[in-house]
Amino acid sequence: MQLNEIDYGRARPIDGYGPGFFRIGGEKLEGPVIATADRATPWGGYEDTSPLLGLAGQIDVLFIGTGEQMTYLPPAFRNALDAAGIGVEPMATPAACRTFNVLLSEGRRVAAALLPV
Repeated sequence: MQLNEIDYGRARPIDGYGPGFFRIGGEKLEGPVIATADRATPWGGYEDTSPLLGLAGQIDVLFIGTGEQMTYLPPAFRNALDAAGIGVEPMATPAACRTFNVLLSEGRRVAAALLPV
């Protein structure tokens, strides 16, 4: 079996997560976060759409980590992102972290809005 080291270039991958926190690009953040290739910032959850709407035109897809289990997104939240032309993919937070990292390593324009597990 051949193992290949992943090169993220300057991008900041999700290094890990645990109860109530994320480690992104070596930085530990408590609570919900928004991660892009170049930064990670706290997020106010489903009520806080403005930083996500600001990503319109800059990303191809936004992964929403809904916590430990996959849950439906609130309709008002999803409608606001759809109206801005932002492609949204909800999934459990662990899957969102893995998928974000894979696409980030391919140089894709992705972001993740993550609720902690």
